[in-house]
Amino acid sequence: MTVSTLRPGSDPVNLTLLITTSATMLDIASANELPHVRIRASVPGPLIDVPELLRFRDLLWTLADRDLRVRYKQTALGVIWVVLQPLMSSLIFAFVFGVIAGMPSDGKPYLLFAFAGMTAWNTFANVLTRVSGSLVSNAQMLSKIYFPRLILPVSAAISALVDSAISLGLMLVMMGFYRAWPGWGIVLLPVWLVILVVLALGLGLMAASWIVRYRDVTHIIPVVLQLGLFISPVAWSLANPNLSEKFRWILRLNPLCSLIEAIRWSLLGEGDLALPALAYSIAVAAGVFWMGVMVFKKQERSFADVI
Repeated sequence: MTVSTLRPGSDPVNLTLLITTSATMLDIASANELPHVRIRASVPGPLIDVPELLRFRDLLWTLADRDLRVRYKQTALGVIWVVLQPLMSSLIFAFVFGVIAGMPSDGKPYLLFAFAGMTAWNTFANVLTRVSGSLVSNAQMLSKIYFPRLILPVSAAISALVDSAISLGLMLVMMGFYRAWPGWGIVLLPVWLVILVVLALGLGLMAASWIVRYRDVTHIIPVVLQLGLFISPVAWSLANPNLSEKFRWILRLNPLCSLIEAIRWSLLGEGDLALPALAYSIAVAAGVFWMGVMVFKKQERSFADVI
């Protein structure tokens, strides 16, 4: 910096401004030589960051356990409702479709036939319903602390699967009572259940992302599930001889039809097991799951701002 002397007649204000400007330029030059930290938006990671989910596994199990405890808290029968709900629905279906309508049940007792279909349907419906509402029901957590947002829907799905496991246990007890022993197809039961859960989880992730912004979706889901219950082979079978081949082909456009029939076939050894239809259901489940994760990943940054 050049030092100027104050001459007679010089303006002290201009000289002070010159000195201040020169010092500021020196400070800027010195600052440019220091290490810098540049803050940028993070590079988009994988669709499902498994290592990060594993780091928060304690939170995952805690949320799933909390959901199970709260669901049946202050109820007289508690967890027994997990068994009573599908059992009562199966009794109603057995009376309406089996006794009144006289629909065939693939040679098995109609109660057993209907309960197998209801177990599969409840697995799908429970996962979809609880995953779709997982973000809104945990709004305070979502807006105050950081954790992988995918933890919430996954923990909701786990708690729903516990109910399904109890229903499957009752199904095995009923099969023993009716002496309807499963065949080798029982080994494929976990495969069909995984595909069913993948389909429900994909739809649930999309619904959960939309519900954050549009609460209308909350009211649409029960209507869609009620419609899906009757267009899916829960209380009837695709092997029903009264169904025309054309109508059977239209029904198979519903990916749940082939999956429910496959689960019933694994449990009871009877039913319509069409491999092309199963391949279609698997492709739809994979596509829906990918879309659900994509929608969830795209919108998760704004969840805390708009919930």
